[in-house]
Amino acid sequence: MAEPPVLPDKAPEPRRRLLSAGARGSLLSILRMAAALAVPIIGFLLLWLTFNFLRDSDANRLLVAVVAIVVGVGGIWLLYWGMDLLVSTVLPARIRESVRPAVFVGPALVILAVYLIYPAINTTILAFKDAKGENWASQGGLGNFIDIFTNSETLVAIRNSLLWVVIVPAASVIIGLAFATLTDKLGRRTESTAKSMIFLPMAISLVGASIVWGFVYSFRSAGFGEQIGLLNGIWTGMGNKPVAWLLQEPWNNLYLMVILIWLQTGFAMVILSAAIKSVPEDLLEAARIDGASEWKVFTRVVLPSIASTVVVVVTTITIVVWKVFDIVFVMTGGRFNTSVVAQRMVKEFFTFRNDGVGAALAVILFIAVIPMMVVNVRKFRQQEETR
Repeated sequence: MAEPPVLPDKAPEPRRRLLSAGARGSLLSILRMAAALAVPIIGFLLLWLTFNFLRDSDANRLLVAVVAIVVGVGGIWLLYWGMDLLVSTVLPARIRESVRPAVFVGPALVILAVYLIYPAINTTILAFKDAKGENWASQGGLGNFIDIFTNSETLVAIRNSLLWVVIVPAASVIIGLAFATLTDKLGRRTESTAKSMIFLPMAISLVGASIVWGFVYSFRSAGFGEQIGLLNGIWTGMGNKPVAWLLQEPWNNLYLMVILIWLQTGFAMVILSAAIKSVPEDLLEAARIDGASEWKVFTRVVLPSIASTVVVVVTTITIVVWKVFDIVFVMTGGRFNTSVVAQRMVKEFFTFRNDGVGAALAVILFIAVIPMMVVNVRKFRQQEETR
């Protein structure tokens, strides 16, 4: 019987298939890397082109707003998603998770450096230069600061800002604390309704609030029509002559402060109400059982328990007060001795074209706000440690 024919060696065939599979894997990896690189690049280019379009003064304003919202949100999401995809595709698994946080925090740090740190450094340097920012100021570079503390108008602005810093946070916190305590005694539905109404002014911008209160303080001289201002309507209805409220020095500063107090009271109330609700009920009941009145329970138990929150609210409102500009600009323009540091700073920059003094005022504001920020950070850390 004849032997069966010897079949050819098939060993090379699996090898050829293995090489083919490896080549396909390499090609797939290259395509994944290309796609991962393409996504953030496309997102960046999309944002860049959108930015150029938004700068076009001839473009339709409604279209500009729509593009800014859609492409701004979508482009940022695409950029971050693409960078995350790039990390997951390109980097080895052992270092992937250590790099990923930097991908998300990195752009924010770059933006802070470009739009916050660099301007702060540049403004500080500019504060020691002349009006045009070309040469160093007189008195060894301190001429701008000397002018600020010797100019009567600037001193009025500093005095007014200090009054704002003392009165507005104190009044906002006291009124907000009173509202928080009283609304806490109401039923759930009534409490939420009352808090919503008190917090509602926070939804209004400072300019919008100034316009609203402009109608409250509105004044027309006798013989120039009926009084449309709320205060003058009430005042003249009682048989008195109309009053130009914003011309009554120095009370006009207090009238302007009322606007910011009206805005910030709701913020203080919400934060302090949450702090009051966190005070243990057992502690309050123990004080009542010991014979303490409600006033003593509030002053001896509640207030010490929420002291750190009160400090945070005060410092937060103080930072807002130091930067107040809109109210004064809209209501009086800084006239009638109502100017504040921020409003004076803008006036020096854009009206007098004195970049040196304007930058010096900005540095003074920055120095004034730093202690408030330090206090806030410390209180937040203390609260985190006690949790």
